[in-house]
This record gives sequence, structure tokens and C-alpha cells, in this order.
Amino acid sequence: MATKLNELIFWPEKSKIQRVLPRQFQTYYKDVEAIIDCFEIQVERPSAAYQQALTWSNYKTCNTCKYLVSRTPNGLINFISEGFGGRTSDVEIIKQSGYLTVVPENATVMTDRGFKQVAGLFQKKKVNLVRPPSVTSTRKMTKDEVRQSKLVAALRIHIERLIRRIREFRMLGPHATTDHNLVPLLDHIVIVACGLINLQGPLIQ
Repeated sequence: MATKLNELIFWPEKSKIQRVLPRQFQTYYKDVEAIIDCFEIQVERPSAAYQQALTWSNYKTCNTCKYLVSRTPNGLINFISEGFGGRTSDVEIIKQSGYLTVVPENATVMTDRGFKQVAGLFQKKKVNLVRPPSVTSTRKMTKDEVRQSKLVAALRIHIERLIRRIREFRMLGPHATTDHNLVPLLDHIVIVACGLINLQGPLIQ
């Protein structure tokens, strides 16, 4: 099933993405081809100390597998990574997942502030990164930066809606814990879920 449904997870041509671009993107971010984020799935605590350390997530305070997901503005999943240990940083996932080989040159990708350290990786691929302005304790944000931050946050909420749709599958739910015997199959399970989601209606009309 994963082999067949994986064919439904692909990066459409930019012209096709723009043809169904939601109204919310058309005014300020019409060039955005993808929005990315990571989500984590809780797994049973491994018996081996090394695997415990590899899968421990400080963010979730439990053992997890972490996935990078990318979607077009209208909700099509155009990339899903393999699972990484919960302690893996966003930078390492971007490097190792193969996302940089899939994203087209000169594409525009939207992220949140947490991905600021990956800006250099995208620049090398000539990919434009759209994210909220960085916040520091020593500098007050300008009105334009506040406005931009609100605009990006309002559009990035749709990647959260996608992740919520993924978690509607009981095995991937927010309070589900994957049995250690199923962890080797977790990548296949996630691909099946994402492929089925791409057969559903769009997240944004």
C-alpha cells in the first residue's frame, strides 16, 4: 500500500500550484510553493540505552519519531520524510531527508521561526525562505515586522491543519503510542496516511 500511495505524494509544477492558489496567498505570498513543518509520533521507550537517547524528544518529553512534512498552499502533501529520532534537529532533518533534492530551484518555501538555522541550506539551493522575523530581547520589532509576522502566522496555520488531519488516523493520534514492534513499519504507515489525505478534499477551498 505504501509503495502505491507514495505515488500520490509529489511536487506539482509551479503553474499548477498557482492555478489553485487559495485567495489568502494571492495578495502577499503568491510565489509560495510549499509550507513545511515537523511533527512527532510517540513510540514506546526502547530497551537499548542508545535508542532511548536517539528517540528522546525534549519538546515532547517522551520518545518519538520525527517527520518533516511539506504541503502546497491548497493542502496537497508534496513531501514526507522518513522518520528520525526525536532528538534530531530541524537542520539535520532538512539535510538528511532529501527535501533539498526535491524542492525546485528558485521555489519559495514558508516556515516558522524555528527553521531560521536552515536558511543557509536553502540559499545554496537558490530557494527563497519566507518566515516570521526573528525576535530578540534587545530589539523591539518594527510595525512592518509585526505585520509580516501576523501574515505568515495566519497562513502557516494551514500546515497545522494538515498535521491535525494526519493525526485523525488513530495510530498517529496525539495520544497514541506506537508499539515497539511496529516502529520499523512506521514510515510505511505515515506514507499510507499521507497518500490517503491527498485523495481527500482540499484543506482550503
